[in-house]
Amino acid sequence: MTKILYPLILSCVVSAAHADTNPFFNGYENQVAFNFGYGVNSGFLLPPPTQFVPFNMFQIQYSQPTEFFRLPARKSLNIIQTLGHGSKYGWHWDKYTIPIAMLSEDVIPFHGNDWYTFIGLGVGMQAQQNERIGSKLLFGFKLGAGYKISDCVGIELFMQHYSNGNTAPENNSYAFYGLGLTYSF
Repeated sequence: MTKILYPLILSCVVSAAHADTNPFFNGYENQVAFNFGYGVNSGFLLPPPTQFVPFNMFQIQYSQPTEFFRLPARKSLNIIQTLGHGSKYGWHWDKYTIPIAMLSEDVIPFHGNDWYTFIGLGVGMQAQQNERIGSKLLFGFKLGAGYKISDCVGIELFMQHYSNGNTAPENNSYAFYGLGLTYSF
């Protein structure tokens, strides 16, 4: 019975995606986002917000609407700058001031009239490898929620995780909790 009810309930809650109904874009075809994140010292995919560190992320993101298995989505080009200062929990965070370029896709599993939740995956490169990540290749995971302030402006709260995906012996990660501002045009 539950095998029938869950897909039926999900299909009623989530609508098919089109550019004019995509909650990320609200009918527009392009979006620019400015994101700021504060670092967390954790190797978990979903880091607990308990060990905040002097490590920040500044991100500019350009996106266009798309679909992922009929769910509203956005494909994005991300330019990221991490900025560390000081040391905490045995790490010298200033060593990790590194630019990153990433391609990503965010998918909306649930949304209402003015709000949405999203899950994202990405792949990118950091300018140099270090002892924390051990690879220039990075994989990203993002989990968040957004709210439309106006027709073309929105805010997003998110958790962002970057790691090497076990492609190198060093398998720590960068993790951030953050706030973003989106502008669709």
